[in-house]
Amino acid sequence: MISLAGRDILHSWGKFVLTGLGLGLLIGVTLTMAGVYRGLVDDARVLLANSRADLWVVQQDTQGPYAESSSLRDDVVRSIVGLPGVASAANVTYLTMQVSRGDTDVRAMVVGFEPGRPGEPEFLVAGRHVTRSHYEAVADLRTGFALGERIRIRRNDYTVVGLTRRTVSSGGDPMVFVPLKDAQEAQFLKDNDAILNERARTAANPALNRPGVPGLLEAVQASQASSRSVNAVLVQVAPGFDPEAVAAPIRRWKHLEAFTRAQMEEILVAKLIASSARQIGMFLVILAVVSAAIVAFIIYTRPLSKIREIAVLKLIGTRSRTIAGMILQQALGLGAIGFVVGKVAATIWAPIFPKYVLLETGDAVRGLVAVMVICALASTLAIHAALKVDPAAAIGG
Repeated sequence: MISLAGRDILHSWGKFVLTGLGLGLLIGVTLTMAGVYRGLVDDARVLLANSRADLWVVQQDTQGPYAESSSLRDDVVRSIVGLPGVASAANVTYLTMQVSRGDTDVRAMVVGFEPGRPGEPEFLVAGRHVTRSHYEAVADLRTGFALGERIRIRRNDYTVVGLTRRTVSSGGDPMVFVPLKDAQEAQFLKDNDAILNERARTAANPALNRPGVPGLLEAVQASQASSRSVNAVLVQVAPGFDPEAVAAPIRRWKHLEAFTRAQMEEILVAKLIASSARQIGMFLVILAVVSAAIVAFIIYTRPLSKIREIAVLKLIGTRSRTIAGMILQQALGLGAIGFVVGKVAATIWAPIFPKYVLLETGDAVRGLVAVMVICALASTLAIHAALKVDPAAAIGG
């Protein structure tokens, strides 16, 4: 049996393929926007997973260290590590900044951690972990840094000794891990000129530079030149203990705030990236509606450009069901070609995006179903218009 849809496609295959390609690129953009939204949420979850923590202990009445600023003294960890149910605890600092690389710079989140404790990158794809207490760094691959490369953070140079993958901030910035003491200096200490000015102010203060108290001025100035602050304490809970039960005494007796993983994920997803996620989600909805309208328009207008051919088919006695089947098959074929082109295009250009694009199989399946449904609905309009064609149009009537 001759397939009218197939014969018609072969007759104008170039136009059909080009239409499918254009439709596919539009579908690819829609799938990519869905991937951008998924990637934004996944970045927040990856940040929590990479910390390897069950509890985040931060400054009281804050939602730090990611959503708000948080500052703790670094000796707080000693009072936490001895609590029942605490398997391990470690200080950590976070600072988003421009890391210098020769004549250029890279935006990254600099993480100060204690080797072998929570907060250290767990898996490396190249190199080794930080083994020295100063001037070594582990960087995410997306920074573009190479092993052995020298980078500059504030006023110190660091050697990249290890590379990791998918260690990012909630905003998608790649991470650079340095020893805690170096990170404290980079985040909390002032530059040299500011330190000199502060020393001059301290020396001019009679309360801090008393003639009868030797050593007072030097002690005050020494305290100003050192940093004992961190952003958070990461806690790993011992097996068999409930994280919320461990967090309760920290909130009550230590005058600190403690968040479980579920609570921290709620802060990141529902608060920190909520506005960006909603904006991308709204743009995705608009793009999907526009794409559906364009797909429907293409499917609807394609048969209308073949009025004379349809009239000839009706003139020679072709049944209406056969004509309807031809239009439906072409519509579904066009949708299938467009979806395949769109999925391949989205897969190819997704890694090029500066931020992570997560293309989930579920989104692809839902996209395929939506494209086929839209094509089928649009074809019903085209079929209705085609069946109203007068056979006399074949002979110019």
